Amino acid sequence: MSGLKKWFSENWVDIGAPKKGGGYKKCGRKSAKGSKRKYPKCVPASKAASMSKSQIRSAVRRKRAKAQGVGGKPTNVRTIDKKYYGGLIDI
Repeated sequence: MSGLKKWFSENWVDIGAPKKGGGYKKCGRKSAKGSKRKYPKCVPASKAASMSKSQIRSAVRRKRAKAQGVGGKPTNVRTIDKKYYGGLIDI
């Protein structure tokens, strides 16, 4: 399976919302108004499992910093910052 079909079949999670027992909450939110979950950073569960805690913190921080004041449009940021890792990591 490849391409868009694979993308839809993956289990997407919000790495900015960890569960108490481990793992992450499902990606997305019903409404931005009154939501406690701010700016979800969604990645496939397999990708989240392979990321270190510092990589997750960095990705969520960059997403939330860039997402302020965007007016309802989706904001995309790299999951792993190439500048920080010197471009040695395949994204």
